[in-house]
This record gives sequence, structure tokens and C-alpha cells, in this order.
Amino acid sequence: MTERSRTVWAFIVTSTALFMASLDNLVVTTALPSIKAHLHAGLAGLQWTVNAYTLTFAVLLLTGAALGERFGRRRMFTAGLALFTAGSAAAALAPGIGALIAARAAQGVGAAMLIPLTLTLLSAAVPPQRRGMALGIWGAVGGLAIAMGPLVGGAVVEGASWQWIFWLNVPIGVALLPFAMTKLTESRGTSTRLDLPGVLLASVGLFGIVLGVVRGNDYGWTSMTVLPPMVLGVLLVAGFALWELRGAKEPMLPMQLFRSRGFTMTNIASLLMFFGMFGSIFLLAQFLQVVQHYSPLEAGLRTLPWTAMPIIVTPIAGMLSDRIGGRPLLVIGLAMEAIGLGWLAAVASPTVAYGTMVPAFVIAGTGMSLFFAPVANVVLGSVRRDQEGIASGAANAIRELGGVFGIAVLGAVFSARGGYATGATFVAGLTPAVWVGGAAVAVAALAAMLVPGMRHASATDAAEQAPVAEPVLVR
Repeated sequence: MTERSRTVWAFIVTSTALFMASLDNLVVTTALPSIKAHLHAGLAGLQWTVNAYTLTFAVLLLTGAALGERFGRRRMFTAGLALFTAGSAAAALAPGIGALIAARAAQGVGAAMLIPLTLTLLSAAVPPQRRGMALGIWGAVGGLAIAMGPLVGGAVVEGASWQWIFWLNVPIGVALLPFAMTKLTESRGTSTRLDLPGVLLASVGLFGIVLGVVRGNDYGWTSMTVLPPMVLGVLLVAGFALWELRGAKEPMLPMQLFRSRGFTMTNIASLLMFFGMFGSIFLLAQFLQVVQHYSPLEAGLRTLPWTAMPIIVTPIAGMLSDRIGGRPLLVIGLAMEAIGLGWLAAVASPTVAYGTMVPAFVIAGTGMSLFFAPVANVVLGSVRRDQEGIASGAANAIRELGGVFGIAVLGAVFSARGGYATGATFVAGLTPAVWVGGAAVAVAALAAMLVPGMRHASATDAAEQAPVAEPVLVR
């Protein structure tokens, strides 16, 4: 297989798998009323239908990346793809809410195994001169899938049934599996053993934090089912950092990665970006339905000026990132995203005209596209080649945790100031929540300003990164 064909196949397989798995972050939200009626589920069951996927996905991303480094990236990517596909079929066939929650958890485990490895596999297959554009499109695919979740979910529910949200994944996954096994090149990291203490500390610690966050709104932030898991989770994550820094012979997350200003600042920006974007989209999609009385499909279509912008902007931004570096695009994109969210918070009212919101959607969508285009390349460009798998897993885990926190915190702000009783009370909660989201993205723009510029980053890499063995290729 020629280098060009290997690159093309790697892009097709990894981007399709990324889109399929990322879509499941929010695609189920518009189907919850139908699931409630069909499976006779209560409120707690519906919440766990969403959270079972988010929890397992966010918690196990680092573990999935570490398994790929140890046992083979293609092998673990294929295993994750198979598990995600099987979980999707189980969700579609679920006879009750308990079975659906279990199937969603299986989907999350599969997604945690495959998503960080899509970035590593694609990066290894793309020539350096085309890396920025390829990874920019990769980032846009993931962001577009997340943002379009409510639209796709609404269209499927109205056109067929909620089960088809999950059935759609099955033929895609089955079709990708043989190509993943035959067209992707196997590679491994330099580690020879799995960091089991690190896996346990990180997984249990993150589980405790995320569990507390997703339950805080419903049970109270100081309740015994929320505060103790969060405190324990923080202590375990601190123990994980200490173990990785001083105890692990072959750490799953080398702490020296954070000595790179580019890696640290980019991940802080990603955390805050997803915090603001996830939380705001979650509430604004409901605003269009609850307050302005659009159907799920109609509401999703009206967010297209925001969610469809990556299709137009990202290829151009990816090419620009190769020429001028990622920092200018990150800063401008995050600033535009913050402006768009601030605009939406300022004009929100029960009777606001849709046309008043469109410019804000376009600005926010353009900013989101400018951010997604260079972010993956900036993260991987700030670490050694043999650390890309772990860096990818860490970056994905950080941004997913940002999304979880964004939905929980903005939801808490919404609940404290408003509610669902009337359009006015909904807007009373929506406005401060979106302001918080916009402020978080504005801080992300400030963090992005501290990312090294293109030339400085290259010099830093050369100075800091001693020559190391390339990933072991297994034909």
C-alpha cells in the first residue's frame, strides 16, 4: 500500500469512527421523552441514560490510550470499535431502562478506547507537511459531531423511532471493522508494562469527581451521595499525579508533558472551551424547544448557522495553521466564541426573533471552527512522537471532563436562577448560565495567548526533546 493510500484510508477510518462515537455525547438528549414513554422510565433513569455514556467515556479515556500504547494502537482501536458497535445494538434492543443504561455504559467504554487512538493513528499516517490540515479536519469532525447531536437525534426520532439513534451506528461500525484491521498500520509506544496503579487511581478518582458533578444538581452539592465521592475523587487524582511523578517506572501519563507550556495552556483552553460550549448548547437547544416551541428537528435546524460552520471554515483554517501556527487561530476562535455566547446571553428573551440570534450563531460557529482546526496539531506538536498516544488520551479526557463540568455547572446556575415553569423563568436561568459559559471561553482565549508561537514552539521542541525511539511499527 502506497503512502498516499495509507493516509487516505487512515483518514477515512479514523474520522468516521470519531464522528460516530462523538455524536453519542448529545444525540440522545432529544430522544429522552420518547424513551421515557416507551420504557416507562423515571427521571433518574433518563439522567443515567445520558450520564452512563459520559461517565465511562470521560473516566476511561486515559486508560484507553494507555492500552493502545502497550498492546497496539490498531488492535485496541479495533476492539473499541467492536465494543461500541455491539453496545449500540444492545441499546437499540434494550427491553428496559436498566438494560439501556448498561448498553450506554458499554458504548462509553468502547468510545474511550477508540477516540484517543484515532488521533494517534491518523498523525502517524499523515506526512508532516499535511499534518496541520489533516488534524484540523479531524478536530472539526469531532466538534461537528458533538454540536450536531441534537439535530441528528431530533431528525431520527421524528422520522423513525428512538431506537434508530443507536441502530444507525451498527452498519457503520460493521463496515469499518475490516478496513480498520487491514488498512491501518499497527504501532505501539515504548512502554513495556501497563501502569496498573495509575489506571486504578485515575479511573476511580475521575469516576468519583464526575459522579459527584452529574448528581450535584439533583441531590445537593453537600449531600452524602455527592460531596464524599467528589472529595475522595480529588484525593485519588492527587495520588495519581504523585504516583506518576515519583512512583511509576513507566507512567501512563508522564507528568513532564505539563512542563511544555504549549501542552499545558492548550489543554487549559480546551477544558474551558468545552465547559462553555457544551453547557451553552445543552441549554440553548432546550430554549428553542421549551420557550419558542419548536420541535426537536426544527430546533436542530435552527442551530445550523452555528453547528455547520466547521464544514466551511475548518479546511481553510487547517491550511492556515500550517503557515502561521496554531496560536493566532486559537486566540481568535475562542474570542469569537466568547463574543457569540455573550451576544446570545444579551438578547435572550421569551419573544426574541430568530433572526436576532443568527449573527451570534455564525460568530460562535466560526470561532468554534477556528479553535478545532489547529488544537490537535498544537497538542501533538508540543510532545515527543512516542508520547503522542498518551498526549492524545490526556487531551481528549480533559476536554470531555470540561464538557461534563460545563453541563453540570451551567445547569446548576440555571436551576438556581430559573426553571421550566414559564418562558420567562427559563430565560431567567438561561441568561446567567450562558454568561458564565461565555466568560469561561473568554478565559480560554487568555490561556491560548500563552501558547508558544510557531517558531518558538519548534525551538522549544528541539531543545527540550532529546532524540527518542520512534513508535514500534508492526506490519
